[in-house]
Amino acid sequence: MISLKEVSLVYQDHGREVFACRDVDLSVQEGEFVGILGPSGSGKSSLLYLASGLKMPTNGSVLWRERKLSDMSDPERANVRLNEFGFVFQYPFLIGYLTAIENILVALPDRDRRLEAESLLETLGLSDQKDRYPHQMSGGQKQRVCVARALMGSPSVVFADEPTAALDHESGRNVMQLLNQHRGSGALLVVTHDPVMLEGADRIIRMEDGKIFSE
Repeated sequence: MISLKEVSLVYQDHGREVFACRDVDLSVQEGEFVGILGPSGSGKSSLLYLASGLKMPTNGSVLWRERKLSDMSDPERANVRLNEFGFVFQYPFLIGYLTAIENILVALPDRDRRLEAESLLETLGLSDQKDRYPHQMSGGQKQRVCVARALMGSPSVVFADEPTAALDHESGRNVMQLLNQHRGSGALLVVTHDPVMLEGADRIIRMEDGKIFSE
């Protein structure tokens, strides 16, 4: 479903090349839960952004269903991210003047989706929070709203970048369990520095210095 072939991501730092990822090969299958583990600066987040098309590689190719993301136009890539991908990040990015359910629906405002959003909130234990604003919710509640938003429309892949780093241990494990249990048949890619959060993963990739050094 997703394939990275000899992918590198290079930054320029005062005339010096810095490799965020170097010659990475990776394939993700339908419905697979893949954990990406490594210390800070190892390139794991860069790998996630490359796989999801949020960043374009300096070298190599990233394929979505056998088509190069780099061959798509910006609107085509945006359409893939909107309709095929869900995202959860380290910090809960919610719009402060929108309620929980409005934040979930902001990218998909079709009225027919409101029932889906309400069902997800109920499943994630947030029915009583749907009309609350972000400042009225705890960190764990806000992150669960982000999980609900990521799961809207049953995406083919959910990408999660350190989704538990800003949470206490119990809340973090709860978020990971919710992601894994309610992603349906979609694939799940999770970046973390904490191996405990990858319980149930089909495969764990370890990164160091921008390279995959074990699977």
